[in-house]
Amino acid sequence: MWFWFGFAVLALIGEAVTGTFYLLLFALGLAAGGVAALLQFSLSGQIVAVALVAFVGLMVLRKTGVLKKAEVNAARNRDVNLDIGQLVEVESWSDDDTAQVWYRGANWQARLLKGAAKQAGSQRIIEIQGSTLMVEPSIRKQ
Repeated sequence: MWFWFGFAVLALIGEAVTGTFYLLLFALGLAAGGVAALLQFSLSGQIVAVALVAFVGLMVLRKTGVLKKAEVNAARNRDVNLDIGQLVEVESWSDDDTAQVWYRGANWQARLLKGAAKQAGSQRIIEIQGSTLMVEPSIRKQ
């Protein structure tokens, strides 16, 4: 009967090391198995208690969105792509809102973001789609 609680403690230690909620749910299930053993349930009843508590906990966490990973848009996230926020110089725009710019020692295609003003000069990289720099005019603070 006490082995349920011992395994629950081991699962809690594993949870503290990994930082997932899965081992926490399993530890709660193991503790429920220990409580079932104290209440004189059969071994199969104890196993069912472990599985039931762990499963219900998993469903609650999924329903509340705790286990959902945050989506990161790498094309626009400066923490992922260090080119975001950098400046490039556009000499002129073509009719389809594209331009060739010199950036990091190579020619790149730049495309103006929808709704941005079509003007030559300094442009800030907002997003990268494949090998195309999505830019908007840089606003200089004085």
